[in-house]
Amino acid sequence: MKLRMMMSPWDRWYSTSCCLCCHVRTGTIILGVWYMLINAVVLLILLTALSDPEKYHLTSAELANDLDVMDDANMCIASAISLLMILICGMAAYGAYKLRAAWIIPFFCYQIFDFALNALVAVSIVVYPNTIQDYLQQLPDNFPYKEEVAALSNICLVLVVLLFIGCIIGFKAYLIACVWNCYRYVSGRGGSEILLYVTTNDTTSSTPPSRVRLPDPTTFAACLPPSPFSCQPTVI
Repeated sequence: MKLRMMMSPWDRWYSTSCCLCCHVRTGTIILGVWYMLINAVVLLILLTALSDPEKYHLTSAELANDLDVMDDANMCIASAISLLMILICGMAAYGAYKLRAAWIIPFFCYQIFDFALNALVAVSIVVYPNTIQDYLQQLPDNFPYKEEVAALSNICLVLVVLLFIGCIIGFKAYLIACVWNCYRYVSGRGGSEILLYVTTNDTTSSTPPSRVRLPDPTTFAACLPPSPFSCQPTVI
């Protein structure tokens, strides 16, 4: 008779490999370093713009818009967010490298938040399809292919944008699964490395759980003291 083990849905999707070529730890480290580099470049650009605002400030006439895109206060907030993202991504890469699962949780939460924002954008486009045309009208006149894109029908624009956002959401979901698998792997690896301390006489030895040798059942039973509730013959 074959026994079928019940597996949870999380265990069915669990895998220690990602992108068909590397381990989930390696993938998480690469992903964390990549996000760190992107946010470091963004932070460098923002700090450069803050150091010389007259050179890098875009006026409303240049953007063909009534409002400026970013003032000094928004740039400071964006710089703080970029710095926080560098810290979170660095924690994820360090946690995956040093087998510390708790350090991966902030990056995983950021991925969930980013995925939810992209899903809300897709839902808003389905509910309000005219927002694409409004966004195209706000673009500068010298924006490449603005007239060609605006000439398309509203339904075609919605389908193209939804297809593009759907690909992004699918890719982000795969990255979330990779980081979650890395978290599970690191958590399981940390639990399996707990050593058992076996005390024999005056000597204490530490051995892995897989190498602990159990005693013979007959020998082990002979060493046990007799039970007070065991039946003993009475002499008359």
